[in-house]
Amino acid sequence: MTDESWAGWYRDRDGSDAVVLTTDGQQLRIRIRGVDFEGESFDRLVPVAGATPESGAPAPADGTSCPVGEGFSSPDGAFSSAGGTFSLAEGALTDCVLEWDLPLPVRVDGTLRQATLGCLLSLRRVDPDLHLALHLDGAVYESARAESDFAAALTAIQRILPDGVRLQTCIACAFSAPFPTQVPAQLPAPASSASASVPGPRRGLSGSLACFGEAKGAPGDRRTGLVQEVWSCRGFEGSPSWATDTDTGTGADTHTGHQGAFPLESV
Repeated sequence: MTDESWAGWYRDRDGSDAVVLTTDGQQLRIRIRGVDFEGESFDRLVPVAGATPESGAPAPADGTSCPVGEGFSSPDGAFSSAGGTFSLAEGALTDCVLEWDLPLPVRVDGTLRQATLGCLLSLRRVDPDLHLALHLDGAVYESARAESDFAAALTAIQRILPDGVRLQTCIACAFSAPFPTQVPAQLPAPASSASASVPGPRRGLSGSLACFGEAKGAPGDRRTGLVQEVWSCRGFEGSPSWATDTDTGTGADTHTGHQGAFPLESV
């Protein structure tokens, strides 16, 4: 996978700052006021282990916390740097707003086009609010103002797009499937991942799709990793079933994607 970068803004009680979000389809990275954050989902962005805040105090390599005034506080507290103080909930960034635009491929009557997806995310301690707006040919197609996750918001947009227009991202791919709620909540994460210390379910705001793209036709059809809903790769094949259900559900529940029993093995 080749990294993509999206320009945007970060806002909290200390003001607004221009930022750049970088992703490889699985891991998100962002630098805010000289501090690096990383995670598998927008609501799981944690200070990078071993990073040195502008205050000069290094973050612990094991992801644990330091006292206030030395760079870190408790997981449900604050992270302090020379650039300001960041609120944390379970060790992840919270009490802030992220806004960014990203190019989103769409198929218009079979022809690949580039649209722009405007994203507005309010990271609250309880139930983050997400709003997406797809800009295509001078028209804007919007999700509800307070969607719970990217799956729901993208599904809402697909359902209001004109006939013949289809999103071409992982959420709409035949070789993806929603990460099921019945499997263990926390799968093993790479030892180098800063977000490995963050507890909680893996099916959430973003990055909760299972990808089977690298295992097409392989024995056992093993799942090859988790991927972000807005990611798109060369192996994309559209799923005709996605977002066609008229139910008012999230869309993640109506997307069949991978056929057959969902493999429960770890990545």
